[in-house]
Amino acid sequence: MQGRILFLAALLPGYGDAVLAGTATNTLSSQTTVTTACNVSGSTLSFGNTIDPIGTVPVDATSTLTVECTNTTPFTLSLSAGLNAGGITNFSQRKLKNGSYTLGYQLYTDAARTAIWGDGTSGSTTYGGNGTGGLLTVYIYGRLPSLTGTIPGTYTDTVTVTITY
Repeated sequence: MQGRILFLAALLPGYGDAVLAGTATNTLSSQTTVTTACNVSGSTLSFGNTIDPIGTVPVDATSTLTVECTNTTPFTLSLSAGLNAGGITNFSQRKLKNGSYTLGYQLYTDAARTAIWGDGTSGSTTYGGNGTGGLLTVYIYGRLPSLTGTIPGTYTDTVTVTITY
């Protein structure tokens, strides 16, 4: 009879569960690595579509670079001398070109147009900052110092922007 009582107790709801129930815990770790990263893009620096070569000089213009770097990432922006400067460190000889005709111009890091923007060599300076994780706007200040003897036409140059981080 004793065997029947145990058998009946095992069939009662909840009775057998309480005997077999238990709890176990452990941990699970999570991990990721966020790397530093930066991107830069720019817009055309335009001195205008119609410049009167007899007009007032200098002619100034402003353009922007858009920089996006991971938060707290230090970065440096440098500019090349341009395709028409006659050398990679001829920052004082930047030229817009129209066929064989040239027009001298300059790019600066400051609105007062005193610090020539280059790669940090030959008297040029660079621009430095820290990423915010969002978009930053950096200004490029340009100047045509003289228009004397300018031949009418469209003048262009290509400058490479490099971001180091």
